[in-house]
Amino acid sequence: MLRDYISDRVITLAEYIVENKSTVRSAAKKFGVSKSTVHKDMSERLRTINRDMWQQVHSVLEKNKAERHIRGGLATKRKYLAK
Repeated sequence: MLRDYISDRVITLAEYIVENKSTVRSAAKKFGVSKSTVHKDMSERLRTINRDMWQQVHSVLEKNKAERHIRGGLATKRKYLAK
């Protein structure tokens, strides 16, 4: 059984990720928790709390995972254009 504050955090994080199409890293920064915490909350805890919300979050995170090489390339491009 999860503590109430953990369940509340999981739901709040999930809502934020779905509404903003957020990455794990940006959600962690926004809520002041580690990326590991967000990942564990979204991949394990949310599934037992709210399966429908988990499916929504899962699809957002899978899309982010598929696009991360593009974001990385753009970040590198910005880095070298700034020099």
